Amino acid sequence: VQLQASGGGLVQPGGSLRLSCAASANIFSISIMGWYRQAPGKERELVATITPNGRPAYGDSVKGRFTISRDNPKNTLYLQMNSLKPEDTAVYYCNAYRPLLQMNSWGKGTQVTVSS
Repeated sequence: VQLQASGGGLVQPGGSLRLSCAASANIFSISIMGWYRQAPGKERELVATITPNGRPAYGDSVKGRFTISRDNPKNTLYLQMNSLKPEDTAVYYCNAYRPLLQMNSWGKGTQVTVSS
């Protein structure tokens, strides 16, 4: 199982970034895909998830600002982040959850820093 996240970086408050996560073909289509984040000194928290047929769900802190999407033929997950705030600063992780196997897979994180 491979999950490779990319797209992080430094952005000013109010700016935008798009994260991508390339996944192994054998798991992507059957997984609930998600983004989680972890800020220094804090626990990992849910950002957003999306089912195999495209139904999204969001954490309260990002509703209305972030959009999760998936491209099943390309085995790629996306997170469009708009109106970024300093409190969005964290390492963002891609996750694949296979419900029938009750198995979670995590990729290496990508750092997002929101600062002026």
